[in-house]
Amino acid sequence: MRLAGLAALLLCLGRAAAIAAPPAVDLELVQAVDASGSVEPDEWRLELDGIAAAIRAPDVLAAITAGRNGRIAICLMAWADATRQQDVSDWYVIDGAASAEAFARVVEAFPRRVHGGTGIGSAIAEAIRTMQIAPFAAARQVVDVSGDGAETAIREQEAILLPSAIAMADAFGVTVNGLAITVQEPDLAEYYRDHVATGPGHFVITANSYAAYKQAIHEKLLRELAPQLSARPVHLASGSAP
Repeated sequence: MRLAGLAALLLCLGRAAAIAAPPAVDLELVQAVDASGSVEPDEWRLELDGIAAAIRAPDVLAAITAGRNGRIAICLMAWADATRQQDVSDWYVIDGAASAEAFARVVEAFPRRVHGGTGIGSAIAEAIRTMQIAPFAAARQVVDVSGDGAETAIREQEAILLPSAIAMADAFGVTVNGLAITVQEPDLAEYYRDHVATGPGHFVITANSYAAYKQAIHEKLLRELAPQLSARPVHLASGSAP
């Protein structure tokens, strides 16, 4: 009887552990998109539409489902002024066409509720905090930062700036990749390489116009989903997106 009771207890504990275990995903990805004052309304729309199109793309979906767990966790962050709260969506698990479509629709409809300066460090720090409390067991964690300008200069006491945010990313083993939109600042890609991108396999992609964003974010997602591609030369998106 004692053995039977012990076996029943162990079975219950095993079931409880299985219930408590967070779902495993191949990647936690925070898609951090620039909503600062330098981004015009039509440019904001191009950013959201570009992300949604990339998520729906068959090759991106194939890369998502090709991983060991066949799924990723993703959320959208609209970021702007470092002294204000960044705007983050719920987490979504993508494991097929239906869940990809659901997240794409969330992206397309995401309201622009943040404005102001260019708080890249604050955005990265908020993304890392979001991942630390996410209910997943992730093989990799990546922050995907898109923006069209360098960080706005403010006092360190007022907000988290890039040096502290990059130190936080390195401490937690988080990769930060960049998509530099060089419409206003031609040398922004170099700035992103020197001050924004960090972590295992990090890279920076350039879009020289908002029209090129769709192509660039598609390429970026593919490289984030297949880390071995990060060793390739940086892709320069130009002209109108296909």
